Amino acid sequence: MKSKYESPLSSRYASDEMLYLFSPDCKFRTWRRLWVALARAEHRLGLPVTEEQIAELEAHVEDINYDSADEWERKLRHDVMAHIHAYGELCPNAMPIIHLGATSCYVTDNTDIIIMRSALELVASKLLMAISRLADFAEKYADMPTLGFTHFQPAQLVTVGKRATLWIRDLMADFEEVEYRISTLKLLGSKGTTGTQASFLELFEGDHEKCKELERLIAEEMGFAKCEPVSGQTYSRKTDAFVLATLAGIAESASKFATDVRLLSHLKEVEEPFETKQVGSSAMPYKRNPMRCERICALARYVIADAQNPAFTAATQWFERTLDDSANKRISTGEAFLAVDAILGIIINVAGGLTVHPKVIEKHVAEELPFMASENILMDAVKAGGDRQELHERIREHSLGAGYAVKEEGKPNDLIERIAADPAFGLSLDELKAGLDPRKYVGRSPEQVREYLSEEVRPLLEKNKARLPKSESELKV
Repeated sequence: MKSKYESPLSSRYASDEMLYLFSPDCKFRTWRRLWVALARAEHRLGLPVTEEQIAELEAHVEDINYDSADEWERKLRHDVMAHIHAYGELCPNAMPIIHLGATSCYVTDNTDIIIMRSALELVASKLLMAISRLADFAEKYADMPTLGFTHFQPAQLVTVGKRATLWIRDLMADFEEVEYRISTLKLLGSKGTTGTQASFLELFEGDHEKCKELERLIAEEMGFAKCEPVSGQTYSRKTDAFVLATLAGIAESASKFATDVRLLSHLKEVEEPFETKQVGSSAMPYKRNPMRCERICALARYVIADAQNPAFTAATQWFERTLDDSANKRISTGEAFLAVDAILGIIINVAGGLTVHPKVIEKHVAEELPFMASENILMDAVKAGGDRQELHERIREHSLGAGYAVKEEGKPNDLIERIAADPAFGLSLDELKAGLDPRKYVGRSPEQVREYLSEEVRPLLEKNKARLPKSESELKV
């Protein structure tokens, strides 16, 4: 069907794994798991919930009767109550105890936390793969000199691999942030309508310890260490703001990487993968547009802007809860995860197929190296007996002349020839050219690459090798 709007994040960009996590099926199965966990905990703590009722609930966690739930929701205009009734149709004996003592946020908010944690785990997995791909690239090109740029103007030489470590460094920081978010997520628990647990205190006839144990048991069954210690009806919406800020951080790193590759593509030094039958332009057949990196930047911009949604929501919640978070949250959280998932998939694809053009890089280095070598030439001439101040002025004049010839006359950089012809330096052309080995001007770039990879990147990847994706998701378009 092409007659209804469908989010491009679903149809064009995000992986099937991430799409499932934010699907209705995943959500409603999690609701049922939470109802089972609640019933089991209440049974263990002495409430009138039988093992037979729990077994009946467990038997129907997976076979969700969606048609019935939809019909109930049309009548009740309440999604949680609709699914309670639909679940109860399949579990008639357990129907009286489904959702006992709970409010809607017991299933909705706890489910949101559970799904966000699973989604963050998937993001972490893809971050590791992206880091691994870029680490291989950095290692391969650790020694290849290339122009460094500040202000996008030629600066001291770096290496192709050293530049890649800057991309890795940002993604490593993002991985640490994702890990922190995963480790600090807590379930809402069973807090009741205003967060006081009043309904459960009534059920347990004033026993505060049983109210606390109920939450501990639910958290344990759902795989969490603990629940939020205090809350209103919902968990604090700052949690969503923190999580989306983390996703926006990944978007920032991704956009930096992709922008660099786009600029390098313009320079014809490094290019993203380009398939045999790929079309760069409908009008200009010769073009190789960096469309994958452009897509990264586009999606990153969306995520960075989207991160403002939960920030505003957290700032405008009233007292124990208002419902203006709900519609916004349904859209902003899921779509941020889908977009970041797509971004990381593209980074993995691009990083695994970056094409380096050494001859172009060498050409660009050769055009600028004489200027960068001028300080070394000055030192050599002084050591041969020249006057430092006089030679500095002569190099300045020769540099301006060579620059004029390059920019205004389109000629090659002839600074070395100008210096060789100046008797004040006492250096031959061969002597000067012998000093123009680019490897002398990259500083510790090769060593920095190898040290960073061996001391930080490879150990992280080895420690987390079981979390790497088992297969790479293919780009949809």
